[in-house]
Amino acid sequence: MSKLYAMQQDLPDTGRLLVNVSSMISSRAVSGATVQITDSNEPEDVIDELSTDSNGQTDTIDLPAPPLEYSLEPEAAQPYSVFNLKITAPGFEPTVISGAEILSGQTALQNISLIPQFEAPNDNSVIYVIPPHTLYGDYPPKIPESEVKDVSETGEIVLSRVVIPSGV
Repeated sequence: MSKLYAMQQDLPDTGRLLVNVSSMISSRAVSGATVQITDSNEPEDVIDELSTDSNGQTDTIDLPAPPLEYSLEPEAAQPYSVFNLKITAPGFEPTVISGAEILSGQTALQNISLIPQFEAPNDNSVIYVIPPHTLYGDYPPKIPESEVKDVSETGEIVLSRVVIPSGV
């Protein structure tokens, strides 16, 4: 059984992904870049590999996603699937996007600006991590705050109505 087939069993719906690749310095499209897509749970198994066209865009690809109903009740389950993207192009630093989110029935647009490579190639990659949504990530609890604040201590004034300063 293939990796993608196994994923589709757990994630019955599909979402789409479109990747735009440009140069960070000139903002020009990077054609011929390679985009490897992996499941965030198994980053060594490549699901698909795409190339950018002359506009720096990949083809739109369908990827497994949780059912749309998960979006209607946030406590039910995470409503999006998570993928990693590794982007390589001649003359640019390799870049990894960790945490690209795919929602059922939606097209995720991932813009990536590659850093030109000024030195000899090395094994280091530029890594961007998209953290989980606050409903699904492991974050510390919010510090409770009172609804009414004592403004006398801060020196700031909160007006009861909007005031627009007039020019002098």
